[in-house]
Amino acid sequence: MPVRSADARWEGTLQDGKGQMRLGGGAYEGAYSFSSRFEDGSGTNPEELIAAAHAGCYSMALSATLGRNGFEPKRIDTTAKVHLDKGDAGFSITKIDLVTRAEVDGIEPAKFDELAEDTKRNCPVSKLLAPGAEITLDATLA
Repeated sequence: MPVRSADARWEGTLQDGKGQMRLGGGAYEGAYSFSSRFEDGSGTNPEELIAAAHAGCYSMALSATLGRNGFEPKRIDTTAKVHLDKGDAGFSITKIDLVTRAEVDGIEPAKFDELAEDTKRNCPVSKLLAPGAEITLDATLA
């Protein structure tokens, strides 16, 4: 399996500095800063990139799970909301909310719920993040 990479550069102090993040495949390069991470400033932040990775991984994994169980999804839309909170030990990602809407013909809602929950536990990004963050799932059929 290939090894994936990304690069980041930070220049300056935490609050006044600035940075650039770049995906190894070249599909994204963008600025980040203190204000884009901890306030409402423009640019991206690591948590947004984690959210994109989780949403993408979950959607693909759910498609695979549905396929292995005899269902062909037409569309799967997933949003991941990553919560960065400050506690006594500093900042940490405490929770990720996955919201998925899927269009799948011929599946009963109870079976879809079962497969969606199974996918939440077993998608590679969920398995990485679950030990440190609560992962919730709101999955519905469109």
